[in-house]
Amino acid sequence: MNWDRIEGNWKQLKGNALENWGKLTNDDMDVVNGKREQLVGKLQERYGIAKDEAERQVDDFAGRY
Repeated sequence: MNWDRIEGNWKQLKGNALENWGKLTNDDMDVVNGKREQLVGKLQERYGIAKDEAERQVDDFAGRY
């Protein structure tokens, strides 16, 4: 699924994202609001990982949906 479709279905998919990344909060998900770059930034912030790793995780997540 491309990111445009994820963004459009964010309300349905945000629960899956919360399951995938337990350190993210509902408030984080509201800020992200389906935006890929916002999600990458929140992952970097909460997990202390590099941008490349955060982008890989987001791409893996997108590939499942």
